[in-house]
Amino acid sequence: MSPPLRAKAAQDQLWRGLAFNDLQAVSTDHCPFCMKEQKELGVADFSKIPNGAPGIETRMSLVYDGGVRAGRISLNRFVELTSTSPAKIFGLFPRKGTIAPGSDADIVVFDPNRTMTLSARTLHMKVDYNPYEGRQVTGAADTVLSRGRPVIENGKFVGRAGAGSFIKRAGRS
Repeated sequence: MSPPLRAKAAQDQLWRGLAFNDLQAVSTDHCPFCMKEQKELGVADFSKIPNGAPGIETRMSLVYDGGVRAGRISLNRFVELTSTSPAKIFGLFPRKGTIAPGSDADIVVFDPNRTMTLSARTLHMKVDYNPYEGRQVTGAADTVLSRGRPVIENGKFVGRAGAGSFIKRAGRS
């Protein structure tokens, strides 16, 4: 994936960068390629491995657990890193990334005490592996509203396939 997961020795520096705004977002290229059918195409030639890894579903829990719970970032900084800042970077603010009149931000009801073990078998991404397989985290999305309608309730997908919409970013062609 790009950027790759970092070695443990670099993690404190990355958290420090997030805490002091040297880094403005936590992201990677969410590409849920299956290991068996797609990633293994590169067994004999690494250039045939499709780049990317599944991660969108676990991102908020990982940032909350490693950041807020570990005392590295504040709850306000967590919201900024996972919502406001990405919306600004991608030219979607204030339509996304804030709860305000005229905005259509999705709303996440986050349970800071819910503990879960990350696994390809229990997550919603249709992929046969998880880079964080077996890692236990505390903090998870309980409910997600999109345009006022629930798409996640009690951690389960209740949305409708195809209900999303493309939003063109501002100021870009």
